[in-house]
Amino acid sequence: MQKFNVFPSSKYSKLALIGLMLIGLLLISGCGMANGTIDGDTPGFFNHYVIYPLSATLQYLADILHDSYGFAIIAITLIVRLLLLPLMMRQYRSQHQMKAKMAVMQPEMKQLQDKYKDKTDVESKQKMQQEMMQLYQKHQVNPLAIGCLPMLIQMPILMGLYSAIRLTPELADQSFLWFKLGSPDIVLPIVAALVYFLQFKVSQTVDPNANPAQQKQLAFLGYLSPILMGVFALTAPAAISLYWVTGGVFMIAQSYLAKKVYTTKMPVALGDSA
Repeated sequence: MQKFNVFPSSKYSKLALIGLMLIGLLLISGCGMANGTIDGDTPGFFNHYVIYPLSATLQYLADILHDSYGFAIIAITLIVRLLLLPLMMRQYRSQHQMKAKMAVMQPEMKQLQDKYKDKTDVESKQKMQQEMMQLYQKHQVNPLAIGCLPMLIQMPILMGLYSAIRLTPELADQSFLWFKLGSPDIVLPIVAALVYFLQFKVSQTVDPNANPAQQKQLAFLGYLSPILMGVFALTAPAAISLYWVTGGVFMIAQSYLAKKVYTTKMPVALGDSA
């Protein structure tokens, strides 16, 4: 059966989000090849208003944690993630409501697809698209509403935190647990890859209406992302791997929280798309 979609499905949104994560990972791994430090006089809007304040906060946390930059990295990562948590929970909520609405309108959508399954002329395709849009409007469904905005908002902050950790000179000679924060480590990249693979598995939900091809693409990216992270972490300072591990563990807890809050059946308020 040939299907004509007026709006992209939520699976495409997930693919876009993972794609953005991979792009961000490539960018920050490339930035990791550069050398330098950050201070209040470093030029650049992003440096002055994002990276330097995070670097100063990192140093402040290290001071109150008895000069432990390892615990300071863990603390600042958790603080930033907690500040971003409401934004991510809002996105989880929007995705859950979207799935619920799509399940309600699925029978009508199937009838519409069956109605036009043998019609391949341009006029029929246009009529199907018009009726599909009317169906979305009837149920007040807008898959584009969940979009990638939360990811786009948080990425500059997380990339700024990455840069703050990388450019804080005090980290270079500090040790934490068994590793030096300023040097690559063998164990942490493996831990980081495993944590992000677990996070991918935990975040998955069973969708009986999912397109098998999209599911395969999502699974491929879900396996690729932890592998790339592990490879990049092999040459990155251990401080960066510690940051990735901490962030990954937080996202696992975040996924569990979102599932606990939103997986239970919620009434689908057609007027509420947020």
